Amino acid sequence: MSDWILVIDDDTSNLKMASRILCTEKMRVSCLKSGEDAIKFLQDNRPDLILLDVHMPGMNGFDTIAAIRENKVTADIPVIFLTADDDSNTEKKGLEAGAMDFIKKPFVPEVLLLRVRHTIDLIRLQTNLSQEVEKKTQEVTEQHEKLERISMQIVKTLSGAIDAKDTYTNGHSTRVAEYSREIARRAGFSKAVQDDIYMMGLLHDVGKIGIPDAIINKPTKLTDDEYAIIKQHPLMGAEILENITEFPKLVTGARWHHERYDGKGYPDGISGEDIPMEARIIAIADAYDAMSSRRSYRDVLPQTQVHAEVEKGKGTQFDPEFAEIMLAMIDEDAEYQMREK
Repeated sequence: MSDWILVIDDDTSNLKMASRILCTEKMRVSCLKSGEDAIKFLQDNRPDLILLDVHMPGMNGFDTIAAIRENKVTADIPVIFLTADDDSNTEKKGLEAGAMDFIKKPFVPEVLLLRVRHTIDLIRLQTNLSQEVEKKTQEVTEQHEKLERISMQIVKTLSGAIDAKDTYTNGHSTRVAEYSREIARRAGFSKAVQDDIYMMGLLHDVGKIGIPDAIINKPTKLTDDEYAIIKQHPLMGAEILENITEFPKLVTGARWHHERYDGKGYPDGISGEDIPMEARIIAIADAYDAMSSRRSYRDVLPQTQVHAEVEKGKGTQFDPEFAEIMLAMIDEDAEYQMREK
């Protein structure tokens, strides 16, 4: 397809000269004698390039290019000004208005053709480059999204393997992750933070992989030595997740989800806001799910009892802000659906 050039000049001889020169290169040429006619023409037509006279009665070249640039449909059509002026201020004003180049009148055929061709080739190169960048960006985005889906599938598979070690915690990691994400959402954290907390919640108990099944599934009360072994799972989880260097914050949920707001938790005995925010959220979600799930020694606790225990632990075991959010979630759950099924 030949390139389409729109020439706008109030001088008929200039229009004929420009048309004759451009047609030697088999370009398609449309000619108009005013800015007003050009604006109407551009409502239904889109040339590849506009050659625009600066001095015209009615709408001059600056008025016309301003109207072209204000319309989002025509704003990106390249414009070259035509002028007989030898005035740097005119050229400066034209470039500031969005013109790509100037062509002096009377026309020198070789110069006119070179400037038109260079401008069209430049615009075509920019368009092709932009399209290629967009294409590559889309490919990278799709690949990134695919890797994220694969990563999430791996994490969910791992969290399922963790839960499978404990006969009495089926689906525990997934529920803790979901409760944690909802607490983060209600606390006003960004979608990215919510997603990070969800991932941490899925893997918060990964250290239990290193705990003997006989201890995890013991149906009677643990001895002091057995409890001491159980209490090692946050450190074991942290050691496992430290190897995932692309997501260093994964360690946070695993290591500190058994810390208490009053400093009486483990493994490090840190307190208050020294406990990372994500771990404080996971801690309340983890405790809630433990109370609303079956255990070897008891059934699911009544919702009223769970509510009372969360209220009791507010400010001692749990961060008071996140405990309040959990209490609100419990209050809204009239049918007690937020529990192990």
